Amino acid sequence: MYEIWLVLNIVWEIALGLWPLLLAAGLLLAVLVVVAVRQPAAGWRRALPGTLLVAVVVALAAVLLVPGWVQSSLADMGYWVDWANLLALAAAAGAVAAAFAWPLLALRKAAR
Repeated sequence: MYEIWLVLNIVWEIALGLWPLLLAAGLLLAVLVVVAVRQPAAGWRRALPGTLLVAVVVALAAVLLVPGWVQSSLADMGYWVDWANLLALAAAAGAVAAAFAWPLLALRKAAR
């Protein structure tokens, strides 16, 4: 339990250092969603399969790339907390990619 609490504290401290970037990303996402919602022909359901594909591809890429970004490797992952953190980071990366891809793909489906 201590390890999970430690990870959450580390993530919080990283977020505090990146808050302007996170705020800009949140505002950009809000603008994308508002623009897509205001488009009457936006294809939200038609864009869902593409969105899920983007999320899975980004999550799989994150599983493979994140260890290298932190000067580690998959071979160094010997503790269950390491794997839980890696999978959580990959899921978060996939979720963020999906959040940005869905309104963009919905707008693209509306243009057709």
